Amino acid sequence: MARLAFGPMTAAYASRPDRSRGRLHPEPESGMRSPFQRDRDRIVHSSAFRKLQYKTQVFIYHEGDYYRTRLTHTLEVAQIARTICRALELDEDLGEAVALAHDLGHTPFGHAGEDALHTAMAGHGGFYHNDQTLRILTALEQRYADFDGLNLSWEALEGVVKHNGPLLPLLPGAVLPTTIDGFRAVWDLDLGSQPGPEAQVAALADDIAYTNHDIDDALRAGLLDLDALRPLPLVGPVLAEVEGRHPGLPRRRLIHETVRRVIDQMVTDLLAESRRRLTAQGPASVEAVRAAPEAVIAFSDAVAADLQVLRGFMFREVYRHYLVNRETSKARRVVRDLFALFMAEPNTLPTDWRRQAEAASAAGQARVVADYIAGMTDRFALLEHQRLFALDRPV
Repeated sequence: MARLAFGPMTAAYASRPDRSRGRLHPEPESGMRSPFQRDRDRIVHSSAFRKLQYKTQVFIYHEGDYYRTRLTHTLEVAQIARTICRALELDEDLGEAVALAHDLGHTPFGHAGEDALHTAMAGHGGFYHNDQTLRILTALEQRYADFDGLNLSWEALEGVVKHNGPLLPLLPGAVLPTTIDGFRAVWDLDLGSQPGPEAQVAALADDIAYTNHDIDDALRAGLLDLDALRPLPLVGPVLAEVEGRHPGLPRRRLIHETVRRVIDQMVTDLLAESRRRLTAQGPASVEAVRAAPEAVIAFSDAVAADLQVLRGFMFREVYRHYLVNRETSKARRVVRDLFALFMAEPNTLPTDWRRQAEAASAAGQARVVADYIAGMTDRFALLEHQRLFALDRPV
């Protein structure tokens, strides 16, 4: 079958699908899709991706239909990443694939669930959502006849693992997460270099999306009021501008108009700073991007500093709001209870999971239990907890 062209021309420093380092398990190439398109499509069709619909972003899924879930957040990150990749002449499909996969390893109940599972896994390698994402992509998704995982391209796996930056050298006392460390012996993802430019884009698209959309959700939930935003950088000036241009605009529209303009400003700044760095460094290939001493995709120093102020504000006023604390406290208890019970009584696990746990070492059993819990949606974890701990509820 004749191989199709892979879309618009890309910059010299972009990842090129026709120069991909391939897949761990060799497969015939598609005549209809580039390797990075296939990566994206496999992620979208995975079980882990579907589960994101009922996994928490900030608010527990049952709090309201309008709040974001991991799935809606992921789609928003992918849209921003694809826009930036197109503007910088990068490979849009690879940027989108990394964005779509970046949160697959999250537990139910967001970071509260991850923290609880990490504590429970102390002594067994801990739990890190990025490490769990690699487990899903290389082992836990079992859909294909010839291999476990999704058999993504080297570039997609590298991008997911390193999208927040190089993992080596380690800081004193630090260790690599279990799966990432073990995978080095199977396939070297070059953990000491910068990620490819598309992965760098996905990481900052994540920052843009969650910062702005968490503000949006917090306003809708009543955890913030608009006056609290006025002193803040980025958001405050845009809010004042929108109110000046549209006096009397209904609150709902005012929020949306402000958030979308802040996103636009951040994307515009990122494009300007990234172009400045690319011009200054002049990388002639994607390998030159990986070998660079710093990321080539970045915000300006001013916007990066403003973003830190926004993050600090959101941490104090939203992520540690007493109503959120109450929900996360319950979430941590659910995860702790489930982990303790399944470790003490693995015969209460579903049959396939029980067989894996009983055949494993102590550390292996803990990892099986962590895999089972991490794969739960919020509502399934709550239901499983009720089945096992509510004495008046049928099993």
